[in-house]
Amino acid sequence: MEEIRGMHLGLSMRRLGYHIAAWRHPDVQADGQEDLAFFVESARLAEAAKFDFVFLADGLAVRADDTPPGSLATSHENVEFEPTTLLAALAPQTSHIGLIATASTTYNEPFHIARRFASLDHISGGRAGWNIVTSWSEQEAWNFNRAEHLDRETRYERAAEFVDVVAGLWESWEAGAFLRDKDSGRFYDEDKLHVLNHRGQHFSVRGPLTCSRTPQGRPVVVHAGASPAGIEIAARHADLVYTNDYDIEVARDFRARLRKRTAEMGRDPDSIKVMVGVQPVIGATRAAAEAQLAELQALVHPLAAMAGLINLIGDLDELDLDAPFPESFALSPRSTSNAQKALQLGRSEGLTPRELSMRLAGRAGLRQIVGTAEDVADDLERWFQGGACDGFNLCPTHSHTAIRQFTERVVPILQDRGLFRKDYTGKTLREHLGAAAPSVIERPSAYATAVN
Repeated sequence: MEEIRGMHLGLSMRRLGYHIAAWRHPDVQADGQEDLAFFVESARLAEAAKFDFVFLADGLAVRADDTPPGSLATSHENVEFEPTTLLAALAPQTSHIGLIATASTTYNEPFHIARRFASLDHISGGRAGWNIVTSWSEQEAWNFNRAEHLDRETRYERAAEFVDVVAGLWESWEAGAFLRDKDSGRFYDEDKLHVLNHRGQHFSVRGPLTCSRTPQGRPVVVHAGASPAGIEIAARHADLVYTNDYDIEVARDFRARLRKRTAEMGRDPDSIKVMVGVQPVIGATRAAAEAQLAELQALVHPLAAMAGLINLIGDLDELDLDAPFPESFALSPRSTSNAQKALQLGRSEGLTPRELSMRLAGRAGLRQIVGTAEDVADDLERWFQGGACDGFNLCPTHSHTAIRQFTERVVPILQDRGLFRKDYTGKTLREHLGAAAPSVIERPSAYATAVN
């Protein structure tokens, strides 16, 4: 019998859940996003279900304006822990589950990121992962001495060089470089030290990194984004790629293009895993699931919903909020793929801006699956077996209720079908993902030149 390819599962555990009204739900601890115990429970629920990893997205600002006036005060998306600090605190509270955090290439320096995630990999015993982002908001620029955000081309140029530098810094020390030989007095083997000496367009970094080679060889590298520039970075470096596609054919095409480019880079395409974000709403019956979603939707503040739409697709001042989108309405050239999907949804269903704002309010740009545990398992199996992805990033509506519904009802079905593991077979994140550690010292930077 042909062996079934193993599905991967991750838990995105940012804030209190991915529904805009999560904090108002009676089952949710409203101050949980500043309570370590809240996140410990999330991570332990995922680990008990044998998930590959937990994931923390991040932004470096309150990334919204108070438009419409009063809307900002209705949102719980304005306070959160710094993610690598939180994951370092979670490491001793867990034993197997991977720990992935976002860190921006626009508002950090490569040495900081290389050191931070190498440290986390050591602290966790080989479970760290770095999610690469370029950042996207003006609000973040204002927190880092800039009047406006870098243009897209510059951001991606900087990101490509940034990741190359980080990868080079992680190769500063070969395995076994640190002898710590008290008798001879030699702390490390000079032949196993590699100084990066990078000088490029955006960065000048000498090295070496002040961390030894990590338990995984290097932390797992994660990326999101379907643009040509994003695919180049992912194909070159990533072990894991996130996507939030709604359509199975679109997702299948993206995965195929990514795997093709990865192979062209000289890498095994099976070494890169594509994870699709999903937001299940699970009930004992489909009617019960729909009622659960309706309960959450009833808690959405209209100002919060409209603010979310404006933040996604731009200024709506010239539109009648209770009439369908006119053909003349166009998105900014800088709009995200999620904005394009939102406008397409509004137009295809003839929704008004007000209706679209409420429709999107609970989704957070994600594909919702509303139904029984069997319905959800069937949907995930169809996407997985259909070659659209290698697994799923669970983005629960509200924690911890929605997490338990998935881990207690859906995961056992996937396990019974032979799609998902019943226990861990390794201890590192790379082992969970089947992503081989780099075996040789590489000099990945296309920008580096020797420094005398």
